[in-house]
Amino acid sequence: MAQQGLCSRREADRFIEEGLVYVDGEPITQLGSRIHPTQQIRLDKRAKSRQRRLLTLILNKPVGYVSGQPEKGYSAAITLIRPDNRDWPDSKKKQPRIGSLKGLAPAGRLDIDSHGMLVLTQDGRIARQLIGPESTVEKEYLVRVDGEVTDQALKLLRQGLTLDGRVLKRAKVSRAGEGHLRFCLIEGRKRQIRRMCECVNLKVTGLHRIRIGQIQLGRLPKGKWRPLNSGEHF
Repeated sequence: MAQQGLCSRREADRFIEEGLVYVDGEPITQLGSRIHPTQQIRLDKRAKSRQRRLLTLILNKPVGYVSGQPEKGYSAAITLIRPDNRDWPDSKKKQPRIGSLKGLAPAGRLDIDSHGMLVLTQDGRIARQLIGPESTVEKEYLVRVDGEVTDQALKLLRQGLTLDGRVLKRAKVSRAGEGHLRFCLIEGRKRQIRRMCECVNLKVTGLHRIRIGQIQLGRLPKGKWRPLNSGEHF
């Protein structure tokens, strides 16, 4: 079910145990049941209702916060997810209530010395879509660099570099003003952009993620967060 994008593996086990999964119209309650690829899998409406209540939000992470577990001397980005820190432009209207934050986790990483868009979610389907091994969701960055950006450097950045013994996937890289580059990637290796730039004698002095998939960071203030709107999808 996880491979079909119906739910996460953890959710699948829980839904099966509760009898909320149907195969060819019949409920299954036994974990590890074999399902043929041609069989039809359906979730009960109660399971779908639970999924609709799962929280996904975006945070404009500042420099100095870690995406995942806190490190000595630094705070985790999730500590910024507080009711008083929500971006709510209409101060005259009461903010809609946000449910429990239990299980909320980053779907991807953004280095401690980088800033911009970070997605946090309770929904395993979204996490798989963004950071799963088969993810094709594009992420866009504005990068400030020191060094000469030559045509040859751009060619290598777009396709021609290897990190950790693996050839990188094709990237979209273009000039974005004096001393700035625009990167669009569909993979996220550790400190990938910084290491790519080092390979062509460029030093990254600033990195700002402005888009993931179809969702733009926009004017979300630094350090603030907001839930996804009903019409937003990765």
